[in-house]
Amino acid sequence: MSGGGLTAERMLAAYAQGVFPMAQSASDPQLYWFEPGLRGILPVGGVHVSRSMRRVLRHCGWHATLDRDFTGVVQGCADRAETWINAPLMALYRDLFRMGHAHSLEVRAGNELIGGMFGLTLGGAFFAESMFSRRSNASKAALIWMSSHLARCGFVLWDTQYPNPHLASMGGQAIPRAEYRRRLAAALGVRADFAGCALPGAQALLQEITQTS
Repeated sequence: MSGGGLTAERMLAAYAQGVFPMAQSASDPQLYWFEPGLRGILPVGGVHVSRSMRRVLRHCGWHATLDRDFTGVVQGCADRAETWINAPLMALYRDLFRMGHAHSLEVRAGNELIGGMFGLTLGGAFFAESMFSRRSNASKAALIWMSSHLARCGFVLWDTQYPNPHLASMGGQAIPRAEYRRRLAAALGVRADFAGCALPGAQALLQEITQTS
């Protein structure tokens, strides 16, 4: 399909059916539909946090923000040798952000953007698109903050599209397509508000992790 033929509204309708678009590369103007046979998901509010990562959070001095630099996060995710984020997708993500269906979480050291992740929301489902890191462990920190935030805001499904070993090490699972569709249908009927709750600071996040682990 041509990237120029896809609108933000059609993209949301596709996500509600479990389908998402990707490009082959940044230079490829085409977008292609995907629906993995095995779908990756993460536990909302329950990602695994290693002892070493707890030490990082305790001493790093980082903090997280929401929707402060959506474009910067998407660009950070696309800034790699190989990426599936092309110009049409960039434009669609910006449209969805303006509509309130796309969000970013930024990890900062002072005012410096050192990592983050972004995704789309529908009902109680969060569809994670990508994450990036400019310092060691910054993307892991983004995952941990996002886990807390989604739980606080009432989300029940955290879709990561494809499973991989990194996500598995943090509690990620791979579920069959039929099971994913069942969970997605249930999540679409849940009311969640990504912007409706504040992020904890690093020390409050650590205390929260300790209480739930």
